[in-house]
Amino acid sequence: MNNHLTPSERDELIKSHRKERDGRIRDRIKAVLAFDEGYSYSEIARILLLDDETIRRHVDDYFSKAKLKPENGGSKSD
Repeated sequence: MNNHLTPSERDELIKSHRKERDGRIRDRIKAVLAFDEGYSYSEIARILLLDDETIRRHVDDYFSKAKLKPENGGSKSD
């Protein structure tokens, strides 16, 4: 698994983060960018107030499947 972003991939993720309205997707993007900068899963989890395993899953999903969006779509509020 290649865990290094190219400069163009980094730029695209940053652009996507700026446009994204869904906080869950923004957190996934931040996790991938931070991991690529050398932060550990636990450091990223502490900063984003998420679980280590959640960060690991987000990073692994991105680098193996280029996945940023949650599959379940989350819950809808009325």
